[in-house]
Amino acid sequence: MGFAYLAALLVSLGCLALCDHRWRLAFFADARRAAWTVGTGVVAFLLWDVAGLLLGIFARGDSPHLTGLLLAPELPVEEAFFLTLLCYVSLLAWRGLERAASARAERARGVGAGGAR
Repeated sequence: MGFAYLAALLVSLGCLALCDHRWRLAFFADARRAAWTVGTGVVAFLLWDVAGLLLGIFARGDSPHLTGLLLAPELPVEEAFFLTLLCYVSLLAWRGLERAASARAERARGVGAGGAR
């Protein structure tokens, strides 16, 4: 039971990667930029977590679903995977919405120019 949360995070990341592959939104469009974007977000959030832990604002808590492996005192390894999931889903949502808005604008220009394409 100790690996349930980590397994769920990994399955979720895998499903995001499948969506990314299907629509070529992030890593499958520009891997270096996507890695930089997700990596920067994960590092920033990990620093935020460490600051919160040092100030006593955050605490690990107990859960039978965690592996017990720690990146640092009170910082479970699952947190890095969760933050990766958070940043990756945010990037995919941004890119998907950006692509949809671009397609909508292109259709509007086509209709406004005298007809549909």
